[in-house]
Amino acid sequence: MAWWLLDSVMNGTMEKDYPAIKVEGDDTKHSPYYYDYTRNDPDAKNPFTDAFDYMMGEAVVNGTPYPQSYLSDNDDQASHHFADSLTLNTEAPNKEIMSDSRNKYHEDEILKDVEEYVSRTYNGHYTGTKHEYRNVQTIDLMASRDLASDFCQANILKYGSRYGSKDGRNKKDLLKVIHYAMLLLHFDEHYGKPSMTSGNIDHNMP
Repeated sequence: MAWWLLDSVMNGTMEKDYPAIKVEGDDTKHSPYYYDYTRNDPDAKNPFTDAFDYMMGEAVVNGTPYPQSYLSDNDDQASHHFADSLTLNTEAPNKEIMSDSRNKYHEDEILKDVEEYVSRTYNGHYTGTKHEYRNVQTIDLMASRDLASDFCQANILKYGSRYGSKDGRNKKDLLKVIHYAMLLLHFDEHYGKPSMTSGNIDHNMP
């Protein structure tokens, strides 16, 4: 027997130093050190043949959860183990729900449609007929006279009011509203001051 156990016995402090564990359905009391089968030999194997004693030995030596019969008398410890397992089981579903809520209003599809619409408009704008002005659009001329912002805002109102009144709920009207809102963001300098020639004049064009 280890000397620290003998010292407690000789001083009459055994019960204080090593409080006993009451096993349900058994009148025998055992301290945790009764189950410490490595106290004299660190390499010793679990010697207990009784299922409960075997699990108690593993709990004391390896820090595994105590058997349920012991947990029932230790509500705080039981709730700690159960709470941990419940937390682990619920964290993943919460993250999955959060990811599923993104783009639930078809934002990703709408942004794609807007990008395609804006790209197509560059082929249909009125531009200069001379080669050096082929990239100059009408709205660039308005910008040169400080009229572009008002023009964009007026068209936002125009196509917003027309939606549902002319040609029904025409999707193209809403795309125009969005496009003119983008242009208004540009000309009102929400993304920085526009370059001096927003028409991107290329004097080297053939």
